[in-house]
Amino acid sequence: MTKEEYRQQFTEDDAVGWLAIDKEFERLYPNQEPQHYGTTIKYMLGGEEPLDGLSIYESKRQTDHFHIVSYGFTNLYYDEDLAGEEFSNCGFELTFRLKKINNEKSSDQIWALNLMQNLAKYVFSSNQIFDECHTIDAKGSIRAGYNSNIKALLFVTDPELGIVETPHGQVQFLQIVGLTTKEYEDHKRNQDKNKGIELIDKIRLLNPLFITDLDRI
Repeated sequence: MTKEEYRQQFTEDDAVGWLAIDKEFERLYPNQEPQHYGTTIKYMLGGEEPLDGLSIYESKRQTDHFHIVSYGFTNLYYDEDLAGEEFSNCGFELTFRLKKINNEKSSDQIWALNLMQNLAKYVFSSNQIFDECHTIDAKGSIRAGYNSNIKALLFVTDPELGIVETPHGQVQFLQIVGLTTKEYEDHKRNQDKNKGIELIDKIRLLNPLFITDLDRI
């Protein structure tokens, strides 16, 4: 897309990158209004939360689960100078699928939003980005106060969203997946990327949407 094409298609009031994310989720969840959590004070203006927002959708695919998406790792707002770029800022947005526990609602998933904000703080403070096969040791249950053997994180390409081209460049939807202690330790013993892909393929066989189940042993 050229600058001229960009100016013809959008106005300065358009959140161009944000709309590109919304478009992909509207494709998956037509007519569903997500639960959205916005940031009051933007990070660049001194706010504590790096992401401009997070939305929670509800899905019944595979099993009932929440599907969360971040807004803020990519360029979200109108900027004609970004037209034709290869990647939109970090080149990814995070997603997270969580199996529903009992009668929990979207509002009970604030812990997951906080986790995603903390991951964003790491990215923006260290200038390190995440990629498929990367893992993180959470040093305990990924949900504080919840007895879970899910104590590490793996990153995979979201199987329903993949990688898309936006007016600001390429965006990968990078999904967080919870790992058990054993899965994480086995992965660390085989750290080369091929072994990382083997772990992803193994999980995919039983869990094709990579839904995190906090009660999994």
